[in-house]
Amino acid sequence: MDWPKDAEPLWHMDPLLAHRVIAPVLSRYSEEISLWRFHRRAAPDASGHQFSFIFYADPQVADRVFASIRSNRILKDMKSAGIILEDVYDDTGRISKPNVEDTSDRNWSLPIQKSWPYFIMGVSQTWLDLIEQGVVQRGKIDRSASCRDILAFYKGVNEDIGATWQKEGQHAFLHHLNALFGYEPLVIYEKRLTTF
Repeated sequence: MDWPKDAEPLWHMDPLLAHRVIAPVLSRYSEEISLWRFHRRAAPDASGHQFSFIFYADPQVADRVFASIRSNRILKDMKSAGIILEDVYDDTGRISKPNVEDTSDRNWSLPIQKSWPYFIMGVSQTWLDLIEQGVVQRGKIDRSASCRDILAFYKGVNEDIGATWQKEGQHAFLHHLNALFGYEPLVIYEKRLTTF
């Protein structure tokens, strides 16, 4: 995505893409996609700000998913406006990551690598549902709205989700995740300003 120098990343683009580009694909192909997740990143490097939809399916399904994403009007409009610089798709003619754990962090133990995709799919589904609820609370936006209006709308949705995370994330997510693991202590490398 475009990321002007000396500016914050357009984090609200991620929920926009998740809701208006990927959610329809998930709805259509949910029976054929066994695992999926979102990945968000922004760093001042050559990769910059990226939003990824990672999924596990056979090549024929992947081709149909990619075609659906490529033909999405919002994606095309954001590319035409120069907000999205590039969209990239895996080559389905060559399966380079055949195992579920192949997209996990190689620094993790193998059991975590194999379990991670299931965990993060649930987290991604929760985040997508929070986006949908935020859209409904704000009264939805007209499908014919301009790119500028759509971006402003999703900026508000993103801020609402951020406020929910700050207010409720510790108990709703982190506390209950810790409880699931029997309140075992974990090692946290601290500088402070706690984000997980």
